[in-house]
Amino acid sequence: MLDRLRGWGWGADEATPTNAPPSISLHQSGAGDGHQWPAGRAADDGFASWARPAARISCIVCAYNEAERIRYILDAVYRHPWLTEVIVVNDGSTDDTEAALSGYPDVRLISYTPNRGKTHALCRGIAAARGDYLMLLDADLAGVSAEDIEALAEPVVSGRAEVSISLRRNSLALYRLLGLDFVSGERVIPAWMVAESDEAMERLPRWGGEAYLNDLIISLGLTVAVVDWPSVFNIRKYAKLGAWRGMVAELAMVSDALRVLSPLGVVRQNLALLRLVRRPPGQFRAGVAWRPIRSAASINMGLWPRWTFFRASSRGK
Repeated sequence: MLDRLRGWGWGADEATPTNAPPSISLHQSGAGDGHQWPAGRAADDGFASWARPAARISCIVCAYNEAERIRYILDAVYRHPWLTEVIVVNDGSTDDTEAALSGYPDVRLISYTPNRGKTHALCRGIAAARGDYLMLLDADLAGVSAEDIEALAEPVVSGRAEVSISLRRNSLALYRLLGLDFVSGERVIPAWMVAESDEAMERLPRWGGEAYLNDLIISLGLTVAVVDWPSVFNIRKYAKLGAWRGMVAELAMVSDALRVLSPLGVVRQNLALLRLVRRPPGQFRAGVAWRPIRSAASINMGLWPRWTFFRASSRGK
């Protein structure tokens, strides 16, 4: 698998970072901590009891013709106290995606034409980000809330894992059975992991980004938390484009994936990632994801958040 991946310009040697990840600590809510609440996110929004990460998190949303849907994800991330900035990369949209951002003046917009695919959009967003960590999100999500955003960041900022990956309600049944969606577009990664990766990513096909990030995670041996998103689903291409055009778009994605990883490579990458997944004690088995439950008492006492677990078979009920 690695030999094939190196053909696209990356491998373990190229992925070795030149700088170490930043240390992480949690700020407690309350006066005197020097934190300025972003405008529009007051304490009565339900955020006052949340521990806030000292490390900066840049949120990157890649969008192409998502004018009718992008508000769902932006409502969840906009002025979220855990996020330092929100960057939307408008990947050559031909609809009103850019105009849909007018209600979110603090969003950093990167816009260009023509459409060049998600991998290029990721490159542009990563290059512009200023955070210690990158939260990568797809623009076609529905059912996502501010609590889901916090849940995705929690394992990383608490130090329980180095990377987090979402498991959505409509992830493929096989992925839910395994307890890992290896092509999930929603994840949190350390910025240093991709600091020197722009040239390698630019040589990838339009949909090769997730496979590339997975290989970096595996090569560096970074621990992974799989975060359950039981109410979140991505809107399939057939729902956006119609049955025929949606099928063509899905086949194009599969074709790009097979240019990067062979079917055997997909299996090997999944197995390698599963070995890096860190689950709480007694939960080292497939079909179980984790999700933090905010506990004001435990946060105020300086304790780690409590965790609850969901079997794959019970998600979405």
